[in-house]
Amino acid sequence: MTKSLRLAEDLALPLDAVTQTFGILAVRGAGKSNLAAVMAEEMFDAGLPFVVVDPVGSWWGLRSELAIPIFGGRHADVPLEKTGGALVADLVVGQRLTCVLDVSELSEGDKTRFLIDFAERLYRQNTEPLHLFLEEADDFCPQRPFHEQARLVRSWENVVRRGRARGLGITMITQRSAALNKNVLTQIETLFVLRTTSPQDRKAIEGWVEYHGQAREVLESLSSLAAGEAWVWSPSYLKTMKRVQVRRRRTFDSGATPKSGSSRKPATLADVDLGAVTKAMAATIERAKTEDPRELRRRIAELERELKAKPQQRVEVPVLKAKDRATIEWAASRLEQGVEKALLIAKVAADLRAALQGTNASGVASAHTARSDAQRVGRDSGAPREVLGSRPSRGPLHTGVPTVPKGGRPSPSTLGNSGKRRILVALAQSPDGLTKTKLSLLTGISQRGGTWRTYLGELRSSGAVADIPGGLAITDAGMKLLGNGWAPLPTGEALIDFWRARLGESGKRRLFDVLVSVYPRALSPAEAAERSGMETEGGTWRTYLGELRGLELVTGRGELRASEDLFS
Repeated sequence: MTKSLRLAEDLALPLDAVTQTFGILAVRGAGKSNLAAVMAEEMFDAGLPFVVVDPVGSWWGLRSELAIPIFGGRHADVPLEKTGGALVADLVVGQRLTCVLDVSELSEGDKTRFLIDFAERLYRQNTEPLHLFLEEADDFCPQRPFHEQARLVRSWENVVRRGRARGLGITMITQRSAALNKNVLTQIETLFVLRTTSPQDRKAIEGWVEYHGQAREVLESLSSLAAGEAWVWSPSYLKTMKRVQVRRRRTFDSGATPKSGSSRKPATLADVDLGAVTKAMAATIERAKTEDPRELRRRIAELERELKAKPQQRVEVPVLKAKDRATIEWAASRLEQGVEKALLIAKVAADLRAALQGTNASGVASAHTARSDAQRVGRDSGAPREVLGSRPSRGPLHTGVPTVPKGGRPSPSTLGNSGKRRILVALAQSPDGLTKTKLSLLTGISQRGGTWRTYLGELRSSGAVADIPGGLAITDAGMKLLGNGWAPLPTGEALIDFWRARLGESGKRRLFDVLVSVYPRALSPAEAAERSGMETEGGTWRTYLGELRGLELVTGRGELRASEDLFS
């Protein structure tokens, strides 16, 4: 196994290059694809895993000597589905699989969908060293993105800016430097520039040189560089600026321009254990199926049907107190929503409802047993053991998200843009309920003011909200009062973007970004404060950290970590 990645006679990269960011810029025919292939060959020899994203079908020649599978394209070992981005990312992460993803046969829309799913899942799941080669990077990180491209740019920008903390490095390859998104280009640490002639592309390179404070006179030589000759600029990582002649690749050059009388096929292909790849894919697909919420909901429905089909015996039980009733109603509603408690629903939910109706499915339970089960469920879900206050629930708790009526018109609401509406929207977006602290922070209404007490008093009186263990929840009456003119919280990366927008440009936002960028790792308060530009001794730090904890975006005390709910 090699101890470095030798690209030229006088240039070798350390093995930790696998988690670094590189850019390869050149006109067509100047040798940029050869340089990228040499990097891939060296990483393969060193046992460093990598994935090539190939939108033009020019990388399959690696198979002439390297035993790596090709997914998709005209030379596929394994077909590539447009909806398989997340699945392939799981396979790469789980098997540490080196491969080529040839998306050249997909439509532009399907490419975008595949690469968004792939990049987002890879960024979220990967923790070990892995390098990505992104050919024709300007197609996927354009300077002026349209529609879904904006989300695609954000996905790959995350890899470039924050990927190292998750073990991800990337090499971006383009012949159109001016078209590559500048937010991405300026984050690249090491730049390889081969022959470049276009004034627009030279200007983009000049911008990178100025950003990193390098000598401008080298720009004058770019148009006269020979094929394979490159300037290497690495002010921070390699701490060098030199002119090198990159060696020729040893694998078949499948991206070369066809010439008359020459073969377009390598003499041999390296053997790939496709059986092992297929077996790993089948296991990944099965695991994804078992984790699919739709499958879990289907299983819950089956269990509920079985439960209803069983004969029940009616017995008399003592009348429950208001506090007991609220506890049981909260636990039952929590069980109905949580797909992860599918098996617990069959056993506990029936007993809880039976206690409310004076019936027990097993024929022997009592109110005391139902209440202890409900409290056990409350402890498992993180809720306090006692109900806050003695006020009874005012109507059934809401357990689902309403849909906009046919025709797209929301149902009317009499709340306008009042604080009461903000309270109901926040509770509707959190069907499990909210603590009063989080509700106050979300709505911007202080718990110390009379307005807070007035709003909650009016909403309780109308039956729109109910007290639950640990806080408040919206009822069906509250959903009816609110109407459908609101949106549920997003999921995935969109949820993180939602909170970024809510936090604004503040110290809270900087601290949030720092902890999100290193998740699932935790940071000490001192390290988190330093990275976000604050002092742990200051009152501002304590205020910001307290608010993020109150919003349940940050957990931990001795060590701070972004909430796992942001990534589920």
